[in-house]
Amino acid sequence: MSGLKKVLVTATNYSLLCAEAKRLLEEGGCEIIENRVGRPHTFEELVPLVGDIDGVVAGVDTWDEEVFKLAPKLKAIARFGVGVDNIDLAKAKEYGVRVTNVPGGNANAVAELTVGLLLSLIRSLPALHQSARRGYWDRRVGEELAGKTVGLLGFGNIAQMVAKKLKGFDVSIIAYDKYPNAAKAEELGVELVASDEVLARGDIVSMHLPSLKETRHMMNDEQFAKMKPGAYFINTARGALVDERALYRALEKRTIAGAAIDVYETEPVSADNPLFQLDNIITTPHTAAETAETYHRVGLVTAQALLDVFAGKEPANPV
Repeated sequence: MSGLKKVLVTATNYSLLCAEAKRLLEEGGCEIIENRVGRPHTFEELVPLVGDIDGVVAGVDTWDEEVFKLAPKLKAIARFGVGVDNIDLAKAKEYGVRVTNVPGGNANAVAELTVGLLLSLIRSLPALHQSARRGYWDRRVGEELAGKTVGLLGFGNIAQMVAKKLKGFDVSIIAYDKYPNAAKAEELGVELVASDEVLARGDIVSMHLPSLKETRHMMNDEQFAKMKPGAYFINTARGALVDERALYRALEKRTIAGAAIDVYETEPVSADNPLFQLDNIITTPHTAAETAETYHRVGLVTAQALLDVFAGKEPANPV
């Protein structure tokens, strides 16, 4: 590899949480341009940054032909995570840009937050926290997880970790996946069923599918109507999987008891999103993967992927 390579990092907190990965890139002859906005970049914010970059450690910003046209030197995008729905893969290939990701790199973190949201939801923890801070003695009655059926829509790495973590809570777990891993399901004591059965039987339904054309708005009015009365819905996967207007209607009409979501159809989410007006939803800002351990692990993998591409080698985890 000859000459200094410019690497744009749009993932956040890079110097703080990915010091070892940053050092690896710098020792490999790279200049690092870090995210200064603390969130995904808009197209307008990317315009002045991409003209002379060679590589990207990408968060969830959009990388499409509009951007590729402005980045003639760009050779590689190392996605800081798993999902690549924010990258136009066909256009990346057309413009000669290699794309990699880190399968399983954030799975444990996302699984842990999923379980945390589940417990927070059925016990109304955020509302109780606010109540106590205001000096109220709100002794609202929650629900126990024991004895309930948890339905997983999708049964990949993250969903499997969720199932493993829930085993100690005395729950029944059912799951749907287009390409089911029967051996892993048997190992974890998970019953594989059709997607409609997950909705019909699940006291809690948790979304773990990839964002694809065929899964866009998979959860709509019709699907929410299939859920059990009093059921709860969780989405730590991708915002595009859920029609937010349908989710609003299901919550507002109490078709379902509550929801907890970490992802949105448009990110960063706007403060005037109608979902924020409801009292039966918990919301977090796409933070499921945000742990120190994930940053360290994923940071090293993405840094090495870029260095490999720059050196003319085959990177790990090509997409």
